[in-house]
Amino acid sequence: MGKGFFQVPPAVNEPIKSYAPGTPEREEVLLMYKDMYNTKVDVPLYIGSEEVRTKNTATIHPPHDHKHNLGVYHLAEKKHINKAIDAAMDARHKWAKLPWEQRAAVFLKAADLIAGPYRQKMNASTMIGQSKNVFQAEIDSACEIVDFLRFNVEYMTQIYEEQPESDEKAWNRVEHRPLEGFVYAITPFNFTAIAGNLPSAPALMGNVTIWKPSASQMFSAKVLMDVFQEAGVPDGVINMVMGDPAMITDTILDSPDFAGVHFTGSTDVFKGLWSKIGQNIDKYKTYPRIVGETGGKDFIMAHPSANAKEVSTSIARGAFEFQGQKCSAASRCYVPKSMWDEVRSDLEEDLGSFKMGSPEDMGNFINAVIHEKSFDKLAKYIDQAKKDKDAEVIIGGGYDKSKGYFIEPTVILTTNPNYTTMETELFGPVVTIYVYEDAKFEETLHLVDETSPYALTGAIFSKDRYAASLATDILQNAAGNFYINDKCTGAVVGKQPFGGARASGTNDKAGSKLNLLRWSSPRLIKETFVPATDYRYPFMGE
Repeated sequence: MGKGFFQVPPAVNEPIKSYAPGTPEREEVLLMYKDMYNTKVDVPLYIGSEEVRTKNTATIHPPHDHKHNLGVYHLAEKKHINKAIDAAMDARHKWAKLPWEQRAAVFLKAADLIAGPYRQKMNASTMIGQSKNVFQAEIDSACEIVDFLRFNVEYMTQIYEEQPESDEKAWNRVEHRPLEGFVYAITPFNFTAIAGNLPSAPALMGNVTIWKPSASQMFSAKVLMDVFQEAGVPDGVINMVMGDPAMITDTILDSPDFAGVHFTGSTDVFKGLWSKIGQNIDKYKTYPRIVGETGGKDFIMAHPSANAKEVSTSIARGAFEFQGQKCSAASRCYVPKSMWDEVRSDLEEDLGSFKMGSPEDMGNFINAVIHEKSFDKLAKYIDQAKKDKDAEVIIGGGYDKSKGYFIEPTVILTTNPNYTTMETELFGPVVTIYVYEDAKFEETLHLVDETSPYALTGAIFSKDRYAASLATDILQNAAGNFYINDKCTGAVVGKQPFGGARASGTNDKAGSKLNLLRWSSPRLIKETFVPATDYRYPFMGE
């Protein structure tokens, strides 16, 4: 077999198409949307080389038209999970030994498939199944997953290239082994790109994975598996299972071959996983890697020197794009009293122009929230805010689930900086604003830092550099991704590695080589060219 030090194609961010009226991509995605909307899908379990269809299925419905049936997905029993573990471990022998450039080629092909022939299928399935407008789908299910795949390949080569120093007496080298076992990937509904990255990032590093996608993301999960298969991911390297989450997790965590979990979801679920792993620690062959990105209560802080229109626009976009269903979405804002009237007026104008409905109508900025449970939770908090004396719903506050799970973009104004919606993650199109006295800027920064257990994203708007620097310092532990004069959403792979600490996760920064290092077990090899033949050291001389 030939040898060489191979250079991979340089990773560049996939260009985002505009979908403006008259563009070819707009026509293409609408045609794909209609076709997929009217075609029933049947999503099997993917276990090794088999597509497993069980007698137990659940239906798939668009959140914006919940009476429409898109098809079914199949639910696993415990025997299927054990079979997936066996399939993963069987596949590991060959996959772990495969030269890295061969693994790289598989996922580079997957990136090109998504950027090209699968682009509108990825977008349309995300628009339909997750109720995303076309631009949010394009950013997520096309561009970001392409970026993850391409940049991860580049980061992998950087990791392999970093080697320790050697000298004329010994050659030191580090090799990066896959983990000794399998990785469990648990993904959320809100980003198709995350659903693709969490199983594929460990797989790129030579690991095998068992992937449990969200029940609310089945439509685009099926398309991802189609891509992985066409790209040449071998059978058993990425297995996809669905069913009762507790049963699946308990079965997986009971295996001695469990080597790590790659998770994005709620803080409570992640804490439960961590606890179960701890309880089972004596079962495992190795200490499992625990990587998670969890909740957020993300903030926008405005200094009196800030531009009011910039602040209001960051709230309108940061809080309401994809109905606020982003772990990075702005959900609590701190506005100085001197600026509040202008910010409020701008928000009323912007939100008054929002249109809401199906993502098929591209005039709609707002679509439906993901499911009835989310709808009911949000409605409950909105209704409570209408009753409480220390809160007022000043914009929006309406909701209707007769056809789809539609919640109006809602702004709550509170006089209590510790009001429940300033502290509780709602995960929907609701933002709460606290107006502070201009002279209490520094005091309010401490309030921002201490209010929430989360520390995912946050932003400071300021024309005063001293104020921006002060905020950066005081809020250093309040956000893993901190933005100066920008909204607190929209991290780009290769530019803004993403993740937070505190109750927001392990801060292992998806979209960087820091994350890939978690799926590697380094081995140091020291080779001495002329070994010693005398045990004595010079200090022992007479």
